[in-house]
Amino acid sequence: MIALPRRAPHNQPVTQLKNCLCGLAVLLIAVLSLLPMPVASADPASGARITGVEPVTDRWVKVSVYSPSMDKVVVNDVLKASGNTSAPVFYLLNGIDGGLDNKGWFGLTDVQGFFANQNVNIVSPIGGQYSYYTDWVADDPALGRNKWQTYLTQELPPLINQELKANGRNAVGGLSMSGGAALDLAIQAPGLYRAAGSYSGCPATSDPNQANQIALSLIPSGANAVNMWGPLGGPDWVAHDPSKNAAKLRGVGVYAAASTGAVGAVDNLPPDFPTPVGGQIVEGITRDCTRQFADAAAAAGVPITFVIRPEGAHTWGLFESEMQESWNTVIAPALGVTAAA
Repeated sequence: MIALPRRAPHNQPVTQLKNCLCGLAVLLIAVLSLLPMPVASADPASGARITGVEPVTDRWVKVSVYSPSMDKVVVNDVLKASGNTSAPVFYLLNGIDGGLDNKGWFGLTDVQGFFANQNVNIVSPIGGQYSYYTDWVADDPALGRNKWQTYLTQELPPLINQELKANGRNAVGGLSMSGGAALDLAIQAPGLYRAAGSYSGCPATSDPNQANQIALSLIPSGANAVNMWGPLGGPDWVAHDPSKNAAKLRGVGVYAAASTGAVGAVDNLPPDFPTPVGGQIVEGITRDCTRQFADAAAAAGVPITFVIRPEGAHTWGLFESEMQESWNTVIAPALGVTAAA
């Protein structure tokens, strides 16, 4: 999906307004030059470990973690909790470009401002472009090895808990490409997350139309969707489809939102920005997909918070607003945090 630019947060320069690829429909995806992240060398025989911590501000640090499953170092943006006591962790996943080139939660939203007085640690991995943040069944010639489920559910959490002295309570949220992935991670790792949020994502991935859209979204990267979960619509696609596994989310606080696709104030677009027709179309796709998941959850008797907003054209302004709403209504209560005003 194409995420459209928004006005920069008050503490960021306008030059940070950049389009972000977040998506499902190939005809709507612009060409993106993917630049590799510089990583430290590591011994593949070793276990997961922190290889470096780089302070950016007094609370924002970049934590580098070696992933043995992918044999590489992943840099994670981390905003430390505001309090001095042990706090939970809220993992925020990026869109289809993986947050590279500062095009993610820490670069295009005011995460630091919103969570300034919240006693929660925010962790956002950088990388995973086009990966759907899952374990691929085969290495892909274009993307290499993707074992993001293993990284996010097994390798990273123990290290983050130790480094931040976290209390073991976790939540996960994702936008567009990673919206369905966030819910899938909560299904694949029972008990790890107390809450999960999908922001204009697609939690009905094995549906034939949606599976085709996912396959098409990988074309700019040169990757083959068969290397992700096997033949489209096959058993692994069903196993990673939140709408087919909604019953497994019982006991997890779930927030799933999308919009009508109408442009509105929530998009926070620059003045005189042309009508974002592409974003409107993509948001319509995610709306239908999210509704499929909500219907499946209702049929399974699993309570969720399902929201269709009156406006929002698949922009970072919309994603940020959905995330904030999910925090106030679902995620903070599930983590035992009193949401600050």
